[in-house]
Amino acid sequence: MTDYGYFLSCEEHTPQDLVEQARMAEDAGFTSLWISDHFHPWTGEQGQSPFVWSVIGALSQATSLPVQTAVTCPSVRMHPVVTAQAAATSAVLLGPGRFRLGVGSGEALNEHVLGDRWPEAPIRLEMLTEAVEVMRRLFTGEEVSHRGRHYTVENARLYTVPDEPVPVDVSAFGPAALKVAAQIGDGLVTMAPEKQAVERFRSLAGADKPAIGGIKVCWGTDRDAAVDTAHRLWAVEQLPGELNQVLPTPGHFEQAATMVPRGKVAESVVCGDDADAHVAALRAYADAGFARVHVGQMGREQRGFFDFYATKVLPRLAG
Repeated sequence: MTDYGYFLSCEEHTPQDLVEQARMAEDAGFTSLWISDHFHPWTGEQGQSPFVWSVIGALSQATSLPVQTAVTCPSVRMHPVVTAQAAATSAVLLGPGRFRLGVGSGEALNEHVLGDRWPEAPIRLEMLTEAVEVMRRLFTGEEVSHRGRHYTVENARLYTVPDEPVPVDVSAFGPAALKVAAQIGDGLVTMAPEKQAVERFRSLAGADKPAIGGIKVCWGTDRDAAVDTAHRLWAVEQLPGELNQVLPTPGHFEQAATMVPRGKVAESVVCGDDADAHVAALRAYADAGFARVHVGQMGREQRGFFDFYATKVLPRLAG
């Protein structure tokens, strides 16, 4: 069975709104939460970007749902030692089995802000691999010293750690990243319901490791208005190639988004209130072998979305 969670968008919403959405998600019948980890939003129109670790602390007190970052880059803006401390504290706050750390090799949009060089993709994957190694050692609660190619750690010890090490799931969108995810991850994080990628991951990593996915939709009673919202806020999702990894500022993404026609968004994003379309989009992840998929609502129409999913979508998926 595939579980269905809600995708909290830090790029669009204030911390208070995110906490309220988490409560509504639990009431609606969603069984888990994803939350994005950004320094910048993708565009100024999205308009927010709170510090994810503070929000997770609030979520731990507001809901009983498990939480996962989707995803954290532990290798540039955040040193792996600091990321490990944040993740371990989040796991303790949330309680046993309620926190998973989703990690990836990052985007220049968030990671270049300290003025460090933005490496090419193979180097970023090297850095991610070393960062995960360091974090796993720290999750044991033992003192860690490490001198690697990318990181130095001296006499670091986490005193606040959960009883079990934090699971680390790795984001992958291409063959090289998929191989790394299989080598170092407790699970796979990805956005597309690609059965071949899931099968490849499990053939390399083991059949017991989960694939965890995410999708964004735009519910609304007026489909044309919903398409307009999706195009205004999330046209960047339709950008090709590595642009999402290498463009450095929201302004650059705004420029690139002008190349995405409204029709492309209308074809690619589930918009409106056709329950069949929403159900089909999520069932595609179940058919591809995902253990869990998180759906996020674009825009401000959150209450209507949760009512719609509670009555029209989630019961059909459970059936």
